[in-house]
Amino acid sequence: MRSIKIEPAELGLCDKAQSFLQSGFWGSFKARFGWNARAFLVDWGMFGVTPLMLIRRRLGPGISFAYVPWGPELPLDFPQTNEDRNAALAELALGLRCFLPRDTAFIRFDPPWYTEGADMPRPLIGKPFSRAGADVQPPDTVIVDLSPTAEAILAAMKPKWRYNIHYGPKKGVTVRRVDAAQGEWTADGLEAFYSLLKETAKRDGIAIHGIEYYQGLFTQAQEYAGAGALVPELRLYLAEHSTEGSTEVLAAIVVLVRGRDAVYLYGASSSRNRNLMAPYALQWKAMEDAKASGCTNYDLFGIPPNGDPSHPMAGLYLFKTGFGGRIIHRPGSWDYAYRPLLKGLFTAAEGLRKKLKDLKKNRKN
Repeated sequence: MRSIKIEPAELGLCDKAQSFLQSGFWGSFKARFGWNARAFLVDWGMFGVTPLMLIRRRLGPGISFAYVPWGPELPLDFPQTNEDRNAALAELALGLRCFLPRDTAFIRFDPPWYTEGADMPRPLIGKPFSRAGADVQPPDTVIVDLSPTAEAILAAMKPKWRYNIHYGPKKGVTVRRVDAAQGEWTADGLEAFYSLLKETAKRDGIAIHGIEYYQGLFTQAQEYAGAGALVPELRLYLAEHSTEGSTEVLAAIVVLVRGRDAVYLYGASSSRNRNLMAPYALQWKAMEDAKASGCTNYDLFGIPPNGDPSHPMAGLYLFKTGFGGRIIHRPGSWDYAYRPLLKGLFTAAEGLRKKLKDLKKNRKN
């Protein structure tokens, strides 16, 4: 096992991280909602130093847990074998324990390394880690390469997707963008988005946050001052259709742009006028804008693990993979127990909650 060194750091140093989920921005945002954000510098010896951000919160009296979203980010030349990465992860978990309160029952990681390809298995995480009762971040996703020309990006999509992208605008669908940086979301848009999100959640049997969570995210993006080009920009897109003097919002998405990456965070759509294919026009507009901003990756941020038609979210897999792009699989959420008994009780409760949510989804489909 290697000997790593861990030192506390200023949260702003994490704005150098590759993923927005490891950024100081994200830690500061989660701190608005009861999380305690901590930053560290991890010295991996001959391989270099990387920042690490974790968030922690209380689960109940006398028990809390820590969480590292999409971390640790290992140095570029760190050995890529599962054995080396897992050993480093275990040493990191053990090393972080002295920086955490004694009531911390476990620390959870969403390691960012991945395999690529629709039929590839997820990377394995071994002992002393155990699989979390539920994943926090989506382990599987589709990432569209924005570096080719717009024509080439469209050509890589399924024919029906190219047709649907252009169908809505031909029928009068327009896409409007509002940006957090200009504060435009405070005037309109966010309430329309949230109204559609509640409708989507009821239709698909999914859980959502209260509107104050999304308001807080836009406020954070508007107010945050960090490290240059890696300061995220939050964009809200609304697909609208006008008839007989009235305008109806058919669908909306929230996209985060940071450096070379654009991430489709949230989406919602109306049950009305679905024949106008508004979500397709939204995604393409967001991709065009991200490309114009210098992004080379558009992350559709979450799909089922495969194309199994019996999966309750099979339609999501079909929709997102139709835009082309590469399918990647991360390990998902894994836990290192500091207090095994309390950790076991939490895992059992978490697993039961996930089963109930999945049952609700299945009933909706």
